[in-house]
Amino acid sequence: MSAPSKITAPLRQMGERAKEAAAALAQIPGDIRRKALLAMADALDAETDRLVAVNREDVEAARGSLTTALVDRLTLTAGRLAGMTEGLRAIAEQPDPVGQVVEEWTRPNGLRIQRVRRPIGVISVIYEARPNVTADVAGLCIMSGNAVILRGSSAALRTNVCVAGILVQAGTKAGLPKYAIQLVEETSRESAMELMQLKGLVDLLIPRGGPALIASIEQNATVPYIIDGDGNCHVYVDRSANPQTAAAIVVDAKTSKPSVCNAAETLLVHADLAESWLPGVLDALKGHGVEIRGDEIVQRVWPDAVPATQQDWGTEYLDLILAVRVVDSIEGAISHVNRWGTSNAEAIVTDDPAAAEMFTKQVDSGTVFVNASTRFSDGGQFGYGAEIGISTQKLHARGPMGLRELTSSGYVVWGTGQVRS
Repeated sequence: MSAPSKITAPLRQMGERAKEAAAALAQIPGDIRRKALLAMADALDAETDRLVAVNREDVEAARGSLTTALVDRLTLTAGRLAGMTEGLRAIAEQPDPVGQVVEEWTRPNGLRIQRVRRPIGVISVIYEARPNVTADVAGLCIMSGNAVILRGSSAALRTNVCVAGILVQAGTKAGLPKYAIQLVEETSRESAMELMQLKGLVDLLIPRGGPALIASIEQNATVPYIIDGDGNCHVYVDRSANPQTAAAIVVDAKTSKPSVCNAAETLLVHADLAESWLPGVLDALKGHGVEIRGDEIVQRVWPDAVPATQQDWGTEYLDLILAVRVVDSIEGAISHVNRWGTSNAEAIVTDDPAAAEMFTKQVDSGTVFVNASTRFSDGGQFGYGAEIGISTQKLHARGPMGLRELTSSGYVVWGTGQVRS
């Protein structure tokens, strides 16, 4: 995709309005921002029937053109809408990060130095087929003092317009700046490219989409960005693992919601368990409709397995498919994870403290779990209320990102007339 020669007037105007709103929002007390989120949640609750009906139109239009996983992400039920509103309320209950003094110290010359959290400014999020992101992102940005420009996909356009409209109306009535929340209704690739290049107006871009979107941002963005990348997550079952605990974790990590980025895509099993434990858990996974793609040992101990290829180790299926490999040691498991993982979430099941410590120290990932499902790699489960994404890179933020990750810090230095000569 080639870069546009210029930013169109509507997108530039949107960026300029967001910049003004961000400056105003940063000065609004946390209590008002908190009340705005609660008002937004109440407004969404009151419009449940209309939102579900509008979303049904998007879902019906998408059938046949989107994968089963993406249709599932697109679908907004009354229960999922309740989850969205509870997420907004949970965000409102979080401590206000704006103005928080992270640390302070006094120098020998009497200067008192404080490092203080401040809003980033204007945040833009490009996302695909997940209308719940509209509310989650808006809530997190507002509570952290940032203006937000949302750009969803064409598949969810009707739903996103409806959700955003309700949020804007409720938020402005509660005292937020008029353009604190904006939705880009133009869903062409060109509009996404323009957002990537609103330098000076967008302070941070967060993509929540597939490999094509990530590649485009890495090649073309001129604004700072944080990558919310693929979730090729692993569960390693160590030789010392409790068999029942391991089975429960593996089944949950793969089947509780296979269409999300923190679902397990590869199971690694210590060779000592290949004969005794592995067939039983594969039977359980098959009972949930999971297709098993295994290495030669897996195929021998469980003949229903489809032969795994090299490509399977690097694939984020987002479906009821699981790659399974037997390893000779924990070192082999760590090597596999660091070779094929995407720094989203990895797990070890073990009763050996030394093995757990080795895995947590040597696995290169935003989140490492010990004796727990990768499905907990989630802002809500971490106590953030919701998340704006899961950072799979290393600068500024890593792992699930909540309110604090949507602030930067600056210094305030208090003096009594000191001069440097």
